[in-house]
Amino acid sequence: MSRLDWLSGYLTRLAEKGAAPRLEPVQTLGPRVRRVTLLPADWGTAAEVAAALGWRWAGVWGDPLADACVVRACLQAREGFVVLETETALEDASLASHTRYYHGANRLERHLRDLIGVRFRGHPQDHRWTRHQAWGEDEHPLRTDFPVAGRAPKRAPADTGYPFVRIQGGAVYEIPVGPIHAGIIEPGHFRFQAVGEEILRLEERLGYLHKGIEKIAVGREPADLARLAGRVSGDTTVGHAWAACQAMERAAHGTVPPRALHLRALLAERERIANHLGDIGAICNDVGFSFPHMQCSHLREQWQRRNREVFGHRLLMDTVTPGGVARDLPADAMTTLRGDHRALREALAPVFDVVEDHPSLDDRLLSAGILNPTDARMLGCTGFVGKASGQDLDLRRDHPYPPYDRLDVEVPALDQGDIAARVQIRMREVYISLDLMDRLLDTLPAGEVSAALPEPPAGADGLGLVEGWRGDILCYVRFGADGRIARYFPRDPSWFQWPALERLIHGNIVPDFPVCNKSVNGSYSGHDL
Repeated sequence: MSRLDWLSGYLTRLAEKGAAPRLEPVQTLGPRVRRVTLLPADWGTAAEVAAALGWRWAGVWGDPLADACVVRACLQAREGFVVLETETALEDASLASHTRYYHGANRLERHLRDLIGVRFRGHPQDHRWTRHQAWGEDEHPLRTDFPVAGRAPKRAPADTGYPFVRIQGGAVYEIPVGPIHAGIIEPGHFRFQAVGEEILRLEERLGYLHKGIEKIAVGREPADLARLAGRVSGDTTVGHAWAACQAMERAAHGTVPPRALHLRALLAERERIANHLGDIGAICNDVGFSFPHMQCSHLREQWQRRNREVFGHRLLMDTVTPGGVARDLPADAMTTLRGDHRALREALAPVFDVVEDHPSLDDRLLSAGILNPTDARMLGCTGFVGKASGQDLDLRRDHPYPPYDRLDVEVPALDQGDIAARVQIRMREVYISLDLMDRLLDTLPAGEVSAALPEPPAGADGLGLVEGWRGDILCYVRFGADGRIARYFPRDPSWFQWPALERLIHGNIVPDFPVCNKSVNGSYSGHDL
């Protein structure tokens, strides 16, 4: 019996005793995804059982109705996924917090409370997160009666009064950084407590890029949602658009042509390579070693120009659509892309050799910014951050979706957890993606690249699960009565990687923060929604 069956059986036995949860084994949100309906009183118990089994906590979101809210949480096991589901009245809505068992649940529970009003009992940090000053304490923007444009026409006041934790001591001093930074980057505030140059504590304050993604998705047609999803985080446009389309296709029981699936994977691997090249170079540049930065920037630029030439956009925006992809691969592009793959391997070999074994880099990257495997597992980290800290999770291998279910995907993993390990994982993933793209081209089926999405029945919902370049992307979609979107929730891996930065910076010196930050490179936009 698998652990997934064990949990299902446990909850079923509770139901037989009248404790309330009922198992719905037929009703699923996608392949290898089971839905378990619980009474609110059993919400915390299910998380306790899952944590004891060693399952990963993958997200929580609310689905507000007129006078109630359906709350869902996703748990990941090797055998598949379980979506816990319960309904609570909006008036004085309250559930047991999962943060007691999964530290990665901290911010997502606070996000849900701020936007919908569901409180989580026993939460260790009960103050606001997404809520800045744009709406009052008794206003919850995701509720159905709250207007999209808000109720206050005036400019929102400054976000003052956030209860940062302060460490007391005569030698302790505080360094506030941001939210506006010297570079051309997105806004985020970092509050350091330090003694001398050693960092004792880092606390983040994010949310400055809150765009109301979940609110403005309501009422959109599927094609419009795919465009919006591609802008949740601009550097992961393929990953988020694919997850949204996958969720809609599962809800509508739509079929995607095999050729389109291959092209989606090709686009996703191209996105992975472009971002890894940018980060590898930027990490080296942050410690004053500009040679790899210049080389990687040059190669990334050539790569993105090819994106525009072949697929129509440098960042590959709007290439993934419901039912397939926006355009086919030109007939002469196969030879061109294969040549690009060979050329990139040859160009990267000497650059990566220098990055992997150079004294000045070793001095700054080895043993710096260590995220130990225990913290990585506790926070739910995936992608290069998790893999560098012993978490060899990858949806392309562990829960494969087409066309990866026909490919042998190598998943690199290390356990050192330092900056050097995160760089090594990135370099290895570049080579793995090049090999995967060659296989995708070799096995590219003939046929159409798009199919019409069937009109889904009212209430149909689906779960999208895609491995983006930062890690796993989760997306939930529910359709309304008119075939339009009634609920959209995207969960970027950055929700778990930003807290990892707070952990791995402990004991490092203040000048090492930029390179530690870049080695994680969480998405502000993907987190802030």
